Formats: sequence, structure tokens, C-alpha cells
Amino acid sequence: MLYLFFITLLYTTTPAELTYPLQGTNIVFVISQKNFRDEEYLIPREIFEGLGAEVSVASEDTTTAIGMLEISVKPDMRLDDISLKDFDVIILVGGSGSVIFWGNEHLHKNLIEAADSGRIIGAICLAPGILARAGLLKERKATVCASPGAKKLFEEEDVIYTGNEVERDKNIVTADGPAASKVFADEIISVITEVDNREKEND
Repeated sequence: MLYLFFITLLYTTTPAELTYPLQGTNIVFVISQKNFRDEEYLIPREIFEGLGAEVSVASEDTTTAIGMLEISVKPDMRLDDISLKDFDVIILVGGSGSVIFWGNEHLHKNLIEAADSGRIIGAICLAPGILARAGLLKERKATVCASPGAKKLFEEEDVIYTGNEVERDKNIVTADGPAASKVFADEIISVITEVDNREKEND
């Protein structure tokens, strides 16, 4: 049986898929113009690109965004100009600046459409508050930076707060802060792989 498994793997997996398993996966990072958390952007991006994913960045504007640790990122596109469901994966980067999106109804609607289309969504640090306010975490397990404001928001939106470093509920992955950036990225990759395998089985 093991021999047959490797024969099947050999004939169903191309060399590119083995080396770059995320090749063909479009990932968009959503960052605030000011005070996004640098590691939560840099670490997952490096991992995703290293595995072959196509990565772009969206923000309120395309002028240079500045992180809490002062890295500079020039967004590729304005949030108001894109439909998030056009991407395979949406990553909401945290940091103190991300709370500006807690009340952004246009972004909330965009995220709801993406979730309804089966897209994978990740949010880290304070960014899970965006998903909570959009109603996407209602009665679902999630984690967030354990600030009083974030925990209160979770309570108001009927989110099941676990307090874990990383939490997955179906196609949504949340993490509690910058120290979880690598584990967060790894969990996103697990979801991508699972979804891809399911789609291949249905072909």
C-alpha cells in the first residue's frame, strides 16, 4: 500500500508543486496606513512567497504605510478599489493601527462576500476585531490580542474567545499577536493545502 501511495504521488504531483506548493495562490495582505505590526506582515509574507504564492498589499491608500517598528511598505492597491473575493487568501495584519478597520463597513461587506465565496481569511493581533465586527465570528472560536477593548468587542459580538495563540474555525484563522506570526502562517498553509486537496478530490 505504501508503494502504491508513492507511485500515485509521483504521477499526480509535479516538481513545481513539490518545491512551490503555493504556486498559483493569490494572497492579499490588508494593512493600515499607520502602525500596522511589522512582524505580522513580514514573517508570513516571507513564508508564503518562499512557497511560491503571489502576494500583494492593500490599504486605505497607495501612499507609503509605516509600521509600529517603522518599516515602510507601499501598498499595491486601495481597499476601496478591489473585491477581496478575487483573492484566494486574505490576511488582516494587526497592530494598533488596525483598529481603524473595526468600524469600516465597506471592508466588512467585502470580507463577508469573500467568506461567502469560500475564501480563506486570517487575522492576527487586534485584527480579529475586524472579523468580529463584520459578524464573521459570531458563535465561532477565535483568538485575539487580549486587550480589554478587544475582549469586550468579542463579548459584544458573541465570539467564543479561546485565548489560544492560534485558533482555526473552518476557513478562518486567528492569532493573538506578533509572537505567533510563524505559527499563524503555518496554520494558513494547512488550510490552503486542505482546501486544495478537497478541490482535487472533487475534480
